[in-house]
Amino acid sequence: MSTAAAAPVRSGAVLADLLPAARHRYAVDTALVVGGAALTGIAAQIAVPVPGSPVPVTGQTFAALLIGTALGARRGFLSLALYALVGMAGVPWFSEGSSGPGGASFGYVLGMLLAATVVGGLARRGGDRSVLRTAGTMAVGSLIIYAVGVPYLALSTGMSMSAAVAAGLVPFLIGDALKAALAMGALPASWKLIGRRG
Repeated sequence: MSTAAAAPVRSGAVLADLLPAARHRYAVDTALVVGGAALTGIAAQIAVPVPGSPVPVTGQTFAALLIGTALGARRGFLSLALYALVGMAGVPWFSEGSSGPGGASFGYVLGMLLAATVVGGLARRGGDRSVLRTAGTMAVGSLIIYAVGVPYLALSTGMSMSAAVAAGLVPFLIGDALKAALAMGALPASWKLIGRRG
């Protein structure tokens, strides 16, 4: 039986798989991908400048990780790829209404693309079903974003790597911990709620 009620106990499912769309899967997947890109663009506009850093604190990283875990690796990748490509084409939905490739924070966009894919794969293995697993999944995703974003920041601005870490990583750790805490509450709670309805 392949109903939404049975989905929570099925291994390999992500939250988006629970949508009833057997006859319209392509349309639903397309809407999820486009919606994920739009959500990331909207979240990027929630930006707080960080003194001494060319990179602001935004809601964009949280959106990218949430999209990856909720949609899975393939749809998460497509969603963040769409976000990146449309922003590179000139739509001003990168952080603080910017667009185009090459800005100091563009490496974080590339990192989010990779991170959404990886956390989507982890979610398919149950990485969003408990508080501890979700914490680990969010930590891996954040690490990937910084592993791409910080070196890109150093290269694009001419900073030393230690200066890029100080400007593009350290100021964001507390915010990332808060975002992870939100995900740690929201994702496992969603699975529990779905399980009760089933």
